[in-house]
Amino acid sequence: MSERDRFRPVPQGRLSRLAALGQIAGGVASGMVAEGLGRLARGERPHLRDLLLTPSNAMKAADQLSRMRGAAMKLGQMISLEPGEFLPPELQAIFSQLRASAHFMPPSQLTACLSDAWGPDWRRHFDRFDMVPIAAASIGQVHRAVLTSGQAIAVKVQYPGVVRSIDSDIDNVAAFLRLSGLLPAGLDITPHLAEAKRQLREEADYLRDAEEMRRFGRLLADDTRFIVPSPVDTLLRPTVLPMDFVEGVPLERLAAASQAKRDAAVTAISDLALRELFVFAHMQTDPNFANYLWRPDDGRIVLLDFGAVRPVAPESADDYRRLLRASLTGRVEDVRGALIEMQYLSRAQVDRHGRLLVEMISIVVDLVQNAPDGLIDFGDHSPIARVRERALPVFADRALWALPSPDKMFLQRKITGLAFLALKLRVRLPLADMLRDYA
Repeated sequence: MSERDRFRPVPQGRLSRLAALGQIAGGVASGMVAEGLGRLARGERPHLRDLLLTPSNAMKAADQLSRMRGAAMKLGQMISLEPGEFLPPELQAIFSQLRASAHFMPPSQLTACLSDAWGPDWRRHFDRFDMVPIAAASIGQVHRAVLTSGQAIAVKVQYPGVVRSIDSDIDNVAAFLRLSGLLPAGLDITPHLAEAKRQLREEADYLRDAEEMRRFGRLLADDTRFIVPSPVDTLLRPTVLPMDFVEGVPLERLAAASQAKRDAAVTAISDLALRELFVFAHMQTDPNFANYLWRPDDGRIVLLDFGAVRPVAPESADDYRRLLRASLTGRVEDVRGALIEMQYLSRAQVDRHGRLLVEMISIVVDLVQNAPDGLIDFGDHSPIARVRERALPVFADRALWALPSPDKMFLQRKITGLAFLALKLRVRLPLADMLRDYA
């Protein structure tokens, strides 16, 4: 996609956003018909879910969601970060574009947003303001600028209409998922949708984002592994967040770094997550790789986004500590019990798939207990493949799906995202030693 093609207005009205979702449904439906006819011509008997989850349909959905931005795109990002669970692995690469490739606002729409925030003479604050963003995501896009004082800053500008569209976007995407058959008919996701709406409203409040940035700046002031930018208070507005500009490269660039540098970076990020869960009682729950930068010169990690920070309920921290302790003791039945108590597993799943679940848990426990030199090698995907092989029939039995509390769902999203990062960067982590510090 050329840079010019990425400039598209954000649809703001409820009807225009509903029409955009309708285009997804229409495009997917036409793709299903074409795919189904092709399979019938080859003498195959196609199933509805197989026709729905094709690379062509995923590409159509991802492209339309990236044009919509807002809560609809955010939900797509959440799904895309589940490695191999909700989506087959061949579709992960396609949906991963949602994590960092939103379209840009055209200059006229951007200028209107900045005028609403700072007034029509907003340029008087700057020696330079780059109209082409350096990053674009689901809620807003980021621009580089230089204040008249000479200070280099990054300015996060929220897409117009984001807050107004949260409820309808989530309701419409949820309806699409139900109609598509991707969600079991009996699965009650009402409380999870309500919590998603609440959290997205908080993410769209840039005043709150700035306050959490200050909080983490204080918490990590003595930790030289991290850099937390500071907001520029004089220009801070509910929909515009200016902050220090900090040099760094995308986290994915770590893939070409040495083993030691990869290990150090992911160890730092993982340790921070454990401190957030068990010490700070505040966790930044969005694991999107674009929320981090890596500095090759000194190895420090720049933390960029604090919109998804949420307090950790004491009972959730206690449940995770119980699971952590059970994993460290190596008692498979205690791990299974903790997962049932946390509602990651249902008793019906244990009754029907008990042997497979015990095998899955045993693989993970053995990995933690018996890692050579105490280092778990995430570059070796064979244990994950063994777990996945056993998980597929359990996951396919969709009538028995269980959902933990909404609080744990958001915490687990961060944990799952970190595991995905460790796998992607092929790191080696002293995981057992790290967990013991918080047991």
